[in-house]
Amino acid sequence: MSASTPAQEPLKWQDFYELCKPNVVLLMLLTSVIGMLLSTRGLVPLSTLFWGNLGIALCAGAAAAVNHVVDRGIDNKMARTLNRPVATGRVSPKQAFIFASLMGGVGMAILLFFINALTAWLTLASLLGYALVYTMYLKRATPQNIVIGGLAGAAPPLLGWTAVTGEIHHDALLLALIIFVWTPPHFWALAVHRKEEYAQADIPMLPVTHGEHYTNINIVLYTLMLIIVTIMPYLTGMFGWLYLLGALGLGGGFLFWALKMLLGRGENTGMQTFKYSITYLMALFVVMLADHYLVEKPTVIIVGG
Repeated sequence: MSASTPAQEPLKWQDFYELCKPNVVLLMLLTSVIGMLLSTRGLVPLSTLFWGNLGIALCAGAAAAVNHVVDRGIDNKMARTLNRPVATGRVSPKQAFIFASLMGGVGMAILLFFINALTAWLTLASLLGYALVYTMYLKRATPQNIVIGGLAGAAPPLLGWTAVTGEIHHDALLLALIIFVWTPPHFWALAVHRKEEYAQADIPMLPVTHGEHYTNINIVLYTLMLIIVTIMPYLTGMFGWLYLLGALGLGGGFLFWALKMLLGRGENTGMQTFKYSITYLMALFVVMLADHYLVEKPTVIIVGG
């Protein structure tokens, strides 16, 4: 008598929700919403807020689901990702890919029909950059993976801005630049904490290939660069004194944790720095919004000769 194969558990909506990496998407949506609000002194139409962020969220969730499929062999070797739906087999790669395709298709359609083509194509570019270029190639190819791959993750405030204005503005590019420079120290702090797991999964993260001390030096250097970059919106007149104080205070906090990692103070400093970096980015964008609405900007008057 042959042994019976245990029946597969029915699919649960929670597994598909987890495929979307909701915490990551929510942080992206915070920056895209604030990008929308910063793009104008007036009110952003509710339809733009709703459809724009829905489209961006669906496309971001689709890219995350593709990441689950491609990284399933890596995920089951790491404690942080061991219980992900595709890695455990609760959702098959085919089911996850179909789910991602449907979400991405609907998200693109929403952006094309309810927002504008520029936002749709920029969103598609960032989706492909994360799901294909970073996940399929860069992650396994170079210790600078997160630096180059950070371009895709820096897009949300730019997408929010273009959703309202239909154009790429230098202020929006500054917002994207801030996230781009923030990404390496944010992710390297986690990589230091999870160094052994990345090594076991054969992923060439910087702490694995160059050691923790070299990585910690780079975290400090990138944090200093981040502080400089976050001052730029004040220097260009985009924000006022409230933003400057917030950026310097939050940047000082980030530098404190970065130096603590470099000096080897504390057993769990990598994870603490990683957590602070998330709080830092959320708080920085909230301060941007507060400054935008509360601080009056000087008016430049050009007098003709």
